[in-house]
Amino acid sequence: METKSFLALNMSPPLGHIITSDKWRHSLLIQTLKGCVKIIFENELGVADFLLPKKCCILYVSECDIIAGKGYKRKLVCFRNSSSGFQDLVLVENTRLSEQYFSAVQKFVVFDLGLTLLPVSGQTEASQLISHIVHGEGRDDLFRIKSSFQCLDPLVLALVQQVPGIGRVKALALLQHFSSIQQLCNSAPAELEPIVGQAAAQQIHNFLHKSSAGAT
Repeated sequence: METKSFLALNMSPPLGHIITSDKWRHSLLIQTLKGCVKIIFENELGVADFLLPKKCCILYVSECDIIAGKGYKRKLVCFRNSSSGFQDLVLVENTRLSEQYFSAVQKFVVFDLGLTLLPVSGQTEASQLISHIVHGEGRDDLFRIKSSFQCLDPLVLALVQQVPGIGRVKALALLQHFSSIQQLCNSAPAELEPIVGQAAAQQIHNFLHKSSAGAT
């Protein structure tokens, strides 16, 4: 659902809403979000792409931005310098074309600028992550999400995604709650179920314990 724009750049939108730059109006990301959140279009967001509840501010770095060169770095620096008081998240497309540059982008975002980077495969997955933040447990404690993803090892994320039926979104949700592979392996299906659902929880548990048994 779309609602009228309002000039409140020093405030967060209400729960269940996002404010987004008008340039995203006809994007796949916004089309996917319609019906999931209420969308407020704003022409004066500056460098930011999305404002979420609880003062969460998002910048989106696309595959094209990365391949085009260093221009995205200037945008990232401006984003860090202009979003004081907000919890900054950077969504970065990690695709077949951009993956060779991803480690350099990650180093610049996380280590040089001190921002939180969340890798996404494209706009559809980005919309799922945004919806999860707006409606999920993270909306009550975004600082915890930021801290958990700040130290997220891409290799750990890739390993969790090897479980059949577990995509990046569910893997990210699991790694919010379990800080290591060891904790995930030691978890019971009942602990996994609130995060990924009953069927996936049992599937994850069976896969991890089958793998552990095969290694002994």
